[in-house]
Amino acid sequence: MVQQRELRADCARCVGLCCVALPFSASAEFAVDKPAGKPCRNLLADFSCGIHSGLRERGFSGCTVFDCFGAGQHLTQHTFGGVSWRQEPGIAGSMFAAFAITRGLHELLWYLTDALDRTETEPLHQPLRARLDEVTALTDLSAEELTAIDLNAQRAAVGELLGQASRLARGDHPGPEHRGADLMGRALRGADLRAANLRGALLIAADARHADLRLADVLGADLRDTDLRGANLTGALFLTQPQVSAARGDDTTRLPAGLQRPAHWS
Repeated sequence: MVQQRELRADCARCVGLCCVALPFSASAEFAVDKPAGKPCRNLLADFSCGIHSGLRERGFSGCTVFDCFGAGQHLTQHTFGGVSWRQEPGIAGSMFAAFAITRGLHELLWYLTDALDRTETEPLHQPLRARLDEVTALTDLSAEELTAIDLNAQRAAVGELLGQASRLARGDHPGPEHRGADLMGRALRGADLRAANLRGALLIAADARHADLRLADVLGADLRDTDLRGANLTGALFLTQPQVSAARGDDTTRLPAGLQRPAHWS
């Protein structure tokens, strides 16, 4: 079974795919415009970042919260056998197109692995494993086959199963229902959000200091600039590293096992 430690970016085994394949627009998160398929001006010849240690200070905070869930190194080393788009410019188009699909599939693997790691979801372990094996097999397809995948259909199929897993994990007395809710800037300091459904909720710049988010389902929740200082996210369902990195926290923020405290947190 795929382990979450394999679903993390390993930039040393990638060829700078996120710095080339993806577009970004000048904003508070990116200092410049960059179209898809064009290398970032900070990408060096060895595929490392020339300003990695000062990304946030130089206006590239968006780069510090991105994670490909291991798709970059898998595509580079497995799908393309270690050959880069610089070595063979003719593969660039298919490599970049396949990267977006592979990243989406790897994100689904993260969620499925999370669900399988919980004893409460044991009644669903068989279908969860079957779905995980199916998605894993998709990631091993050729670049041409990858780009033909309907990622939205895969997300829908996995999402239905994860919804069932969420209900089991949160128990017979789930917390508040805030699915898709607009909680931007909301004062949630000290709020009891245990086992809450926060799927797809907008929590941008919300004050969730010392909030209890244990076992909360945060799949797809927007946590940009959410103040999580002192918050307890132990056991939070489907929480990802990009969500954590986009939020604000400190040494008192309690995270689920397997997630890292961002270096830029105070």
